[in-house]
Amino acid sequence: MYFWSVHLFILLLLAFEQCYAVKDYLFKKCGQSGFCNRNRHFASEVEGLGDKYNSHYSIDISCLDINDADGIVRGVLLKQLNDGTFVDLNFNLTLINNNDLRLRIDEANREERIGTNVTSPVTKKRYDEASKWSFVNSTSIRSSSFKHILGSDKLTLQYGGHYKTDVMLYPFQIYMYYDDNLQLVVNDRNFLNIEHYRTKESEEDENSNDVAPEESKYNAYHDDFKDSKGDTLPLGPESVALDFTYQNYTDVYGIPEHADSLSLKDTTDGEPYRLYNVDIFEYPVEQKYAMYGSIPFMMSVKPDAAIGVFWVNSADTYIDIKKHLAEKQGNDTEKLVDSLKSYESSVDKVQTHWMSENGVLDVVLFVKPTPAEVLKEYGLLTGYSALPNIFSLGYHQSRWNYNDQKDVLDVSSHLDQNQMPCDAIWLDIEYTEKKKYFTWDPHAFPNSDEMAATLNKTGRNLVVIIDPHLKTGYKVSDGVIKDKIGIMKSDLKEIYKGQCWPGESVWIDTLNPASNDYWNKQFANGTDLLKYSTNIYLWNDMNEPSVFDGPETSAPKDLIHYGNWEHRSVHNLYGMTFHEATYGALITRNPHQRPFILTRSFFSGSQRTSTMWTGDNTASWEYLRESIRMILALNIAGFPFAGSDVGGFFKNPDEELLTRWYQAGIWYPFFRAHSHIDSRRREPYLAEEPYKSYISDALKLRYKLLPILYTLFYRTSVSGSPVLKPMFYEYPGNKKSYSIDDQFFLSDLLVRPVMEQNQHSIKLYLPDDKKYYNFFNLDQVLSGEGYHYNVSAEINDIPAFLREGSILPTKQRYRRSSKLMTYDPYTLYVTIDSSGKSANGELYIDDGKSFDYLDSEDFILLNFTVENGDTQFLLK
Repeated sequence: MYFWSVHLFILLLLAFEQCYAVKDYLFKKCGQSGFCNRNRHFASEVEGLGDKYNSHYSIDISCLDINDADGIVRGVLLKQLNDGTFVDLNFNLTLINNNDLRLRIDEANREERIGTNVTSPVTKKRYDEASKWSFVNSTSIRSSSFKHILGSDKLTLQYGGHYKTDVMLYPFQIYMYYDDNLQLVVNDRNFLNIEHYRTKESEEDENSNDVAPEESKYNAYHDDFKDSKGDTLPLGPESVALDFTYQNYTDVYGIPEHADSLSLKDTTDGEPYRLYNVDIFEYPVEQKYAMYGSIPFMMSVKPDAAIGVFWVNSADTYIDIKKHLAEKQGNDTEKLVDSLKSYESSVDKVQTHWMSENGVLDVVLFVKPTPAEVLKEYGLLTGYSALPNIFSLGYHQSRWNYNDQKDVLDVSSHLDQNQMPCDAIWLDIEYTEKKKYFTWDPHAFPNSDEMAATLNKTGRNLVVIIDPHLKTGYKVSDGVIKDKIGIMKSDLKEIYKGQCWPGESVWIDTLNPASNDYWNKQFANGTDLLKYSTNIYLWNDMNEPSVFDGPETSAPKDLIHYGNWEHRSVHNLYGMTFHEATYGALITRNPHQRPFILTRSFFSGSQRTSTMWTGDNTASWEYLRESIRMILALNIAGFPFAGSDVGGFFKNPDEELLTRWYQAGIWYPFFRAHSHIDSRRREPYLAEEPYKSYISDALKLRYKLLPILYTLFYRTSVSGSPVLKPMFYEYPGNKKSYSIDDQFFLSDLLVRPVMEQNQHSIKLYLPDDKKYYNFFNLDQVLSGEGYHYNVSAEINDIPAFLREGSILPTKQRYRRSSKLMTYDPYTLYVTIDSSGKSANGELYIDDGKSFDYLDSEDFILLNFTVENGDTQFLLK
């Protein structure tokens, strides 16, 4: 009997573990995805042919229209078919903003060619509105002028003093130069592939000339993937693909969201990185899986230049990366690559291959002298992060779920009793009445306004969740159905209904302008949710959208949105339209107060109106380690206001892991502890000593750093600079920094979190020969470029070092929340440089909550300098 009991216990344990493991069979691999399979096949065929391959793509020189003054080249890109005929593609190359190139390719006369072949109500033209959502506004694009030279084989554009671009007419390729050095080649490997419209009959005809010998017909008009077999694919194959070669670059970064290294890996022998917003349950680390958000922006740096590629496409996308070994090293990679270090040192270019399921081909190319200038230009196009309400930079306490009103106020009280500062307490889905959003459970939360008012006495706020799925059979969802502002089935005859937390649900279509007025009404003063409270803020979860019974836990791709666009075209930006609608509703409700919205799903441009977090992580050391990498990747992709669930969402951290996670989490731009409904309570005051004291010290340090953080957020709001700066970004001239992703800069603080168990010392890399002072004991100094070993990292240590020549503003008094710190004095940390004569720093101050800093320039910007031993404060 005992034997069976033991085995039953083990089986139950295994079952419990498995229920928290990612179900990778739910998510497509490239080989199971029609368009990715076809484009990888096309690429392999083209590479296999080598010099024997004759490209299908050329520019019709007779149709070129070149306007030097406006910086525009228009023309026709010809795609040659097997029978010698051509498909015309509209080609547009524009010089925009500060010497950035935008390339757009679309099918000409597509709607005419489709004619009556397609009976679906879906829009026949390719989706071309991703830029409408991702660009900050139409005025974010300014044309620039160039001078051109047209020859028989190429078009040369010269502009900006430092720039030259050669557009090859056949085969179609683009060579971009900066200071006479080749930086980027577009279509270097001839992987350009525009799957033009062809009928289902033509696609199934083995003798059809519509498909080139190098192309594949795999899943062109149907989907074999188990959960996607209902996809109607009314328009057939319509993918776009293109390759980019980063010449003399060794590393590429960005394209979040992925739980992988900061420097993206070679995918030659594995899966590509995928951008497809999905609810991925306990995502694995060191993987290229699709996750909750997508930013199709990639950056690369070298000592004298930097590149950004912005792939303006919101459809399902895969990206292959190949790190090319220098030819002089030979082909014996087994002997050559005996370590990652030797491999990286042998790379002389990085080649990438981008593949999207549909849409126009639209890409913006940035070549600049530094990564900071690339990110500034990308932000000029897509918008910089809004200056946040200062409370949102404080500590946030959350779990799924606090039980009731008393529980919420007890948590707040216990934080005060243990002198642990906190700015917000969060409520997950259980606060609602039967998971009907915009309602309160009348038994658990009988007086939400009173609860919010009690929190407000200590400057604390309440954050509640509102998701896009709306339970059928109550007034909010009934209104969506009545007003016809929901996502529709593929035949447009009825609204789509699927399963999510409330059971049967409908999804509001926030691409529809009419949905904004409806959404605004749900947040108005006097409504059930907000009533008259002014300290309640919002959390938009499950907005990928997450659909429990949908393919890949998301919406069927052939659903239809406003404008008769298929969901497959707008999938990756849907979550952004939802949190933007929420932002607009909060602005309508209170135009003078900066909103705060946390989103799980995001796209390029989400940084303008929201904060994000990395989703359902796990209480383990590897996820703590991964959180830093993911947040750094988001910072250099234009979305710095990012965080990760402190302590891990799933499972239960031991007290060492929890302590180390708080010590790392205080550096996250967004700092929130959150946990699963089945995890044990782990509010910081519940930890045993001495861990409770160490966590308390970390929380207080976060509040001391608020002036630094707020100043950094001001900087990112006007220039797009990261809040957390990776080593390569801060020191692009130092190649040794390119692969480092376990340390970073916060202003002039070099931080190296402890992310391994039983660690008592850390290895710290100093990128230059400057002095670095221990932030907690300025008598301890490190200096000398290179790795420094055995730097103390006991459980009560938080490794952070202040670079010489710096002035950092802090606030030292303990307060229960950031609101109560408003009039506290500042304490400056000053480290004079090696000359003993200079240092500098900056401090930004405003009211921390309103838009007065924009409307009436009601703010203070102080520059602190020490020059020749004299201290100066310069007010701007």
